[in-house]
Amino acid sequence: MSLLELRDVSGGYGPVQVLRDLRLEVAEGEVAVILGANGAGKTTTLRAICGMLDRVEGQVFFDDSEVTSRSTQAIARAGVAHVPQGRGTFTDLTVDENLRLGAINRRDNGVEADLDRWYEAFPRLAERRTQAAGSMSGGEQQMLAIARALMSRPRLLLLDEPSLGLAPLITKEVFDRLGEINRTEGLTMLIVEQNATLALAIAHRGYVLETGTIVASGDAAELTADEGVRKAYLGF
Repeated sequence: MSLLELRDVSGGYGPVQVLRDLRLEVAEGEVAVILGANGAGKTTTLRAICGMLDRVEGQVFFDDSEVTSRSTQAIARAGVAHVPQGRGTFTDLTVDENLRLGAINRRDNGVEADLDRWYEAFPRLAERRTQAAGSMSGGEQQMLAIARALMSRPRLLLLDEPSLGLAPLITKEVFDRLGEINRTEGLTMLIVEQNATLALAIAHRGYVLETGTIVASGDAAELTADEGVRKAYLGF
């Protein structure tokens, strides 16, 4: 069953057309990745899903409901969490305060339990819970941004270039953790990424974007094994 589906989605910013007739789906419990070079339309695709584009044509469905014309806030309340490029942490607030902001719209009694849960999943954050987010490394801030999104208890987690600006070892740690969360929690994820090797290693499904159009798609293992796709689009 598809949790997210894009049907012939086009759109962009003002008169600038970026996306062209995208057809994409992510099954519940699945990790899907969107790969492509800078300027291919990856970030714009996530913004179309989140209701952040000036103009969207076609249809976006989440959990069998059309959300194409809904506000960003309404889509977030429906269960979509977005970790943007650049992380977006509140640098003057502590790690703990950032995480609690992720749960600001919750009205249940499980916030403290979830704090403990994500501190256990991200031990570096537990060690720095009273530290200002802005004083941490880029990798630690990326982990904080992911954990903050998880505090909202999303059904779909969107991640925009989680490896951006990170050292290779930290990048691998971040992707290992994402794969583990998917396996243990069953959380559905859609990840935009340039590091095709790491992204496909944890993914079930992949899409390759070029100038706003999907030029290749399929099972992650099949894309990895396809020599033509690898050489033309994936860079390995």
